[in-house]
Amino acid sequence: MKKKILILSGGASKERDISLQTGYQVAKELKRNEYRVKIAEPNYQLLNLIKKYKPNIIFNALHGQFGEDGYIQSILESIGIPYTHSGVISSAIAMDKEISKKIFIKNKILTPKYIKYSYNESYLKLINEIKKKLGFPVVLKPINEGSSVDVYICKKSELKNRLKKMRFYKNILIEEFIPGREIQAAILGNKKLGAIELKPKRKFYDYEAKYNSQSKTKHIIPVDLTKKKFNELMNISSKVHRLLGCRGVTRSDFKYYKNKFYLLETNTQPGMTKLSLVPEICLYKGISFIKLIELLLNDASISK
Repeated sequence: MKKKILILSGGASKERDISLQTGYQVAKELKRNEYRVKIAEPNYQLLNLIKKYKPNIIFNALHGQFGEDGYIQSILESIGIPYTHSGVISSAIAMDKEISKKIFIKNKILTPKYIKYSYNESYLKLINEIKKKLGFPVVLKPINEGSSVDVYICKKSELKNRLKKMRFYKNILIEEFIPGREIQAAILGNKKLGAIELKPKRKFYDYEAKYNSQSKTKHIIPVDLTKKKFNELMNISSKVHRLLGCRGVTRSDFKYYKNKFYLLETNTQPGMTKLSLVPEICLYKGISFIKLIELLLNDASISK
């Protein structure tokens, strides 16, 4: 008899809708392949549900805060049931863009220069610091969000208004803007799955470009790179996967500019929706959606 799977989906983050889509797609595929499946929200009833249902494995289909930042992982660790994707520490590190950037820099992985901005700092001081270290335009992003939630490219004239709208974050990252090609690469355990290039119609590959089919983002696979540069891309992605202590699947997002790869971030809970990139990369490599899910289930564990 096939294993009993509990899928965690939904949650309270700004990526709730995407998580629900991921959970639905995974459940649909598992049921089609005769797995016993239940979908649950990560709410106050979760522990009782797990005790009642007694799953063999928990499939973590959550995205964003509380789902991929180590929070839900710490709860799952206490239960002692194997779960998919990365563990507590690697999830927390990868989700924190400042900490992960420091690890990239320490390990000589090229990443856009940045400033951490706190809202109690002087705006004039910030402007001078941007001029000195980054130049305009700049990229504003929360420290702990995924899926390009609240990420903006700003000219100097737009900065003050955009900062006001992001004030509830208290601290944000301000990065140098790297133009060039948007390329993303996927790793599953020790396997280099492959890469895909995105050509958005929008200003950049933001939340709308990722999840709205009307945005008409062009997906290009195989990526037009020399064999040497493609291997370099996959080696960086694999190195980061190991450095952060990830398991299961990760997707690393890059800008490719003037023959150099700039690592923007590594995602430990990449989406599994109809428009998601990791399933598309896998399909190109001959790995079906159910095979990808089964590989993740086989890699599920609790931290040692």
